[in-house]
Amino acid sequence: MTDLVLDFESVALWAVAAGTGLAVALMLAVVVERMALAANDARLRRIARHYGPLIARALGGDEGATRQLASSRSRDRFSIARLLITPLIVDRNPERIAGTRAIVRAMSLAPVADVLLRSRWWWRRALGLRAVGLLQMTDRTGAVVAALEDSNADVRNAALDALADLQDPAALPAIAVHLHNASLHRGPRAAAIAAFGSRGEAFLLDLSHVDAEHRVNYARALAICGTGLSRPALCEWTADPRIDVQAAAFEALGHIGLDASSASLAITALDSGDIAVRAMAAAALHDWTGDGDAARLLGHRLDDAWTVAVHAARSLQSMRDPGITELVVRAGRQDLAGALARQMLWEAEFHR
Repeated sequence: MTDLVLDFESVALWAVAAGTGLAVALMLAVVVERMALAANDARLRRIARHYGPLIARALGGDEGATRQLASSRSRDRFSIARLLITPLIVDRNPERIAGTRAIVRAMSLAPVADVLLRSRWWWRRALGLRAVGLLQMTDRTGAVVAALEDSNADVRNAALDALADLQDPAALPAIAVHLHNASLHRGPRAAAIAAFGSRGEAFLLDLSHVDAEHRVNYARALAICGTGLSRPALCEWTADPRIDVQAAAFEALGHIGLDASSASLAITALDSGDIAVRAMAAAALHDWTGDGDAARLLGHRLDDAWTVAVHAARSLQSMRDPGITELVVRAGRQDLAGALARQMLWEAEFHR
């Protein structure tokens, strides 16, 4: 019994020693990590103080500053690239983008971008993708497309931004496939489509015929890049059994512009049983001045749900005489519809 107690005591002492050693090792790891981060932050602040004014002057067109950046030390290139490219995540000013592109080219940062794309750290991969887009390195389109499948969401969205900057037609199929990728922000998806303009329209229409399941995404994309070429398909989609597809189709028709046939569909849809469809149909009639009973029916929709009423009021305001007449008829009322009509009339008078 005594031997058993001694064995247990020995094991317990070993466990305590091992636990203490592990705790000390973890504490040392945290301390070393904090020291490394502090040293890196200090280095970045030093580089920002040194190169920040040079970058500002170079962006302002100072060729001497650009030459100084081009002759900077190789170990500072990554940090300079961060200082140049990171602000463009939120500041998409075309002049700043053009100035940054000129500096990056002068510094020959293409090899740096390749290194960043292969990095194990997600923020470096994201920075590399933005650099590829800025430099419009179309020979790296394949690597950017592959990054749409990256495990990190920020990297995937950076890849979309890069594809929008690249405007390489070879990337259109990949962008179209990722239109229904919910893990990507809707804004970058829209920007990537908008960057190609009407060049992507025919491809999106072709895809919509073989991938009807995601038709709502194609309708939203056509609202960005569509032209009259898309109108027949969108008119067909207004009869889709899915409510979200109907609403998206009317939204896209509103952006493309109505003809007599599509306007008739929008007028009929004002009596739809779904609020979203009625709202988008009312919005689609913005600026419609053709024949029909649109103004009178839109006037009735001022008593509808708020989203429908607002879109109807905006469309009435845009129709000039027929729409203004309907607003005047309702402006004397003391309910919400009357207040909305008075607001539209005031805005119309203010902008006259």
